[in-house]
Amino acid sequence: QVQLVESGGGLVQAGGSLRLSCAASGRIFFINAMGWYRQGPGKQRELVAVITRGGSTNYADSVKGRFTISRDNAKNTVYLQMNSLKPEDTAVYYCNAVAGFKMDDYWGQGTQVTVSS
Repeated sequence: QVQLVESGGGLVQAGGSLRLSCAASGRIFFINAMGWYRQGPGKQRELVAVITRGGSTNYADSVKGRFTISRDNAKNTVYLQMNSLKPEDTAVYYCNAVAGFKMDDYWGQGTQVTVSS
């Protein structure tokens, strides 16, 4: 089992920045991709950004140029630097990891990000 713990959410004004962190712990044999998803009020969960173990990244169009995903493999931690935040970025942000030989999905408990206008 892999446990994911997010931190760094909060309330920020439009144009501001936040940095989310997600640390994996537990019986970690191999973590492949790690990523961030979000679910806004009344919306479905959507991909924000993902990074492979090798460092390849992919972003949702809505965050390209504003958000940066990175990871520290030695610490089993993934980060999301969010700049130029907009009210529409308001959501619960969830950390995701694909781990193990079976490529199981693991999720964090979520952290609230609120951007005021």
